Amino acid sequence: MKASTAAVATLGATAAVFVAALVQGAGDNPIGAALSLAVPAEYQDLIEKAGNTCPEVSPNLLAALLTQESGFNPKATSPVGAQGIAQFMPSTWEKHGIDGNDDGERDVFDPKDAIPSSAKYLCTIAEDVKVVPGDKQANMLAAYNAGSGAVKKYGGIPPYKETENYVRSITALSRKNPGGGGTVSGNQGVTAVNAAAEMTGTPYSWGGGDANGPSTGTCCSPKGRSGRSITGFDCSGLTLYAYAKAGVSLPRTAAQQYAASEPVKRDQAKPGDLVFYGSSASGIHHVGIYVGGGHMIDAPRPGTEVRFSPLDSMSDLYGFARPVSSNNKEI
Repeated sequence: MKASTAAVATLGATAAVFVAALVQGAGDNPIGAALSLAVPAEYQDLIEKAGNTCPEVSPNLLAALLTQESGFNPKATSPVGAQGIAQFMPSTWEKHGIDGNDDGERDVFDPKDAIPSSAKYLCTIAEDVKVVPGDKQANMLAAYNAGSGAVKKYGGIPPYKETENYVRSITALSRKNPGGGGTVSGNQGVTAVNAAAEMTGTPYSWGGGDANGPSTGTCCSPKGRSGRSITGFDCSGLTLYAYAKAGVSLPRTAAQQYAASEPVKRDQAKPGDLVFYGSSASGIHHVGIYVGGGHMIDAPRPGTEVRFSPLDSMSDLYGFARPVSSNNKEI
């Protein structure tokens, strides 16, 4: 047994000591900034210009979409064949890609072409679904993800979990207040870790937990498990509660919490950062709180309790992110 695993196995009443050792020296300097400051400098002018292509598209919304689609990686490719910073499928690029920098070539891997093409395509979609009832931006984003046909068929956002999460995540990200402070401080992260650690042993409850602590949940999990008779936390209920103790308000679901946080590289992660699991930003299904030493505190699944878990306890670790709030309060 590895030393870190042995430490976790003997936690019990010594959880606070373990947490204190992991977070020692976490510091008190805010790192990162809100969305507008997180856009790589080389893309800011492109996004500012392209983000005014039509009324339904704004620079913040376009930046949020690119964050979600590729994390601003111009060479990104997906398992299903989507390409570039805006993740165009080849057939869509063939029809909607433009030569944004007038160099005589339409290159899906060139942000100078792909970013204005993405804005133009969004505007084309917005026009295509303009007669559909509901929020025009939400319908546009849903059509970008699921196709205009699906939005027209269902009279709005289609009832696809991936598309619903996609729209929520990008909308939340685009509405961050760029002047509202930065990411949480080291002290706030430590406070969140300690608050979560105090809840170890609390039962898992699907839909359970809020800013005030454990609560009865809802029905039903994908496998039909109900939390209605269980007082406890689900994964995002636990993180919401822990950060409420640090003076930071998080959204309710794991995908929404990712959208409300600033991604950080694994080797830069600090205690208190959130750990997300899923195949994509819109497909995130689990969140925990990083404590260091290759471990997190989480509420794993029905039938378990809040506990310290290895980061590799799930195989689809998506990434780390640090919460951002316009109402951060130092603790």
